Amino acid sequence: MISISGLSSGAALRLIDSTRDQQLVSMRNDAANKRGEEAFRERIGSITTPQELVADFEVYSFVMKAFDLEDQIFGKGMLRKVLESDPVAPESLLNRLTDERFRELHLALGFTTENGPQVPDFTDAAFLDDITGRFYNQQFINANDAQNSTVGAVLEFREEGESIGSWFDVLANEKLTNFFQVALGLPEQISGLDLDKQKELFEDKFDLADLADPAERERLISRYVAISDVINPQSFASNSAAVNILQNSQIGAQFVSITLDIATVNYSASQLYR
Repeated sequence: MISISGLSSGAALRLIDSTRDQQLVSMRNDAANKRGEEAFRERIGSITTPQELVADFEVYSFVMKAFDLEDQIFGKGMLRKVLESDPVAPESLLNRLTDERFRELHLALGFTTENGPQVPDFTDAAFLDDITGRFYNQQFINANDAQNSTVGAVLEFREEGESIGSWFDVLANEKLTNFFQVALGLPEQISGLDLDKQKELFEDKFDLADLADPAERERLISRYVAISDVINPQSFASNSAAVNILQNSQIGAQFVSITLDIATVNYSASQLYR
């Protein structure tokens, strides 16, 4: 991965956008990733039940990482129950979990549908390519998020923004919740409120229907990055390798090294929009 250490979040985004394809190629050529992908493609087709999936740790791990569930890999028992859950019954484990990652995984694998248990066809080329693409895309997001959480939140928003159907979709995703809180000038303390109350506060600030407009999504991103870097300033380093790459890239921007003495910021993010 390319280092974005020392860059403002805006500059970091421009850098990773201009090098995304190269980074994904590098990730696909990584030996460990290659082994995981080969195991997935070779063995997923013979798996017919959730029990068989969690028993093959290499394949299971690859699938979990594809859905950003690496932190849940060792919860095999729970994952098996999630994949066996009735997607329609309100009392099922799947419908009692608020984390949308589990529902995405459940729907993609399709071990259980509203018609009951199924034996999915995991040999379909489109399915194999979709899960593999998800894996590398999620690794790309996570690697950049580890370097700059503001950038990570923007990448998450770009990934999910157009598919957001309700504020509950946002509230089920920690990164998206933070993104909208900051972009809309809402204090993070509202996360302690009842979900319905949080939904009301978000609705008062923004109409989700506007996300269909690419220009509106970019406006939210610009606002989020600007406020986030004020609240959590990045450590700038004019001589970093990332800056040199950015300066020599096709972005065409001109950079001048400057030093600023900035006094303590005594206002909240929400005050920027009053």
